[in-house]
Amino acid sequence: MNAKNSDQADMNKLFDEKIEELEKNLRFGEGDKNCAAWTFTSILDVLGLENFFFNNLAIPLAGGFGGFKSMHGWKGPCGAVCAGCAAIGIIMGGQKPIKFGAKSRIYLRAAKFVHYFEKEFGSVICEDLCGIDFSDPIGLQKFLDVDIWGNTCYKYIIKAVDLVRKVTDKELTRKWG
Repeated sequence: MNAKNSDQADMNKLFDEKIEELEKNLRFGEGDKNCAAWTFTSILDVLGLENFFFNNLAIPLAGGFGGFKSMHGWKGPCGAVCAGCAAIGIIMGGQKPIKFGAKSRIYLRAAKFVHYFEKEFGSVICEDLCGIDFSDPIGLQKFLDVDIWGNTCYKYIIKAVDLVRKVTDKELTRKWG
């Protein structure tokens, strides 16, 4: 096996181990994270980028933005989708600032990720996926009372982590492996 194949195998092994860890533990509770934070920090953990700022950054991408329903009827995307797109930017940029010419490739990779997610679950909209309007306190209470996390939401995180790996496999090896 050449060095590139070895790097790719190592990166895939790290993702497999993270997904296995998430499958084993995630449905039993959110802990101090939500769907966006779990998705984003899990991917960054695989990359060796651990910092509590990433958790804090990702938290509002879920219920605050992701689960938001506007007065004009717009519904926000699932937090795992928001965080998956953010992680794609980190992966595609590598360990350097993203240059202007690279943006279109990153946009297309994020769109591919969102397409795969929607194909898998039928929607990328938080309310469509979990049935909750997080901008309504009653919806938030229902989320807790019915254990929507343990019955539904954790699955979106696991799939998002795997799909990010799938759409960024070359960059993971080249820039992070």
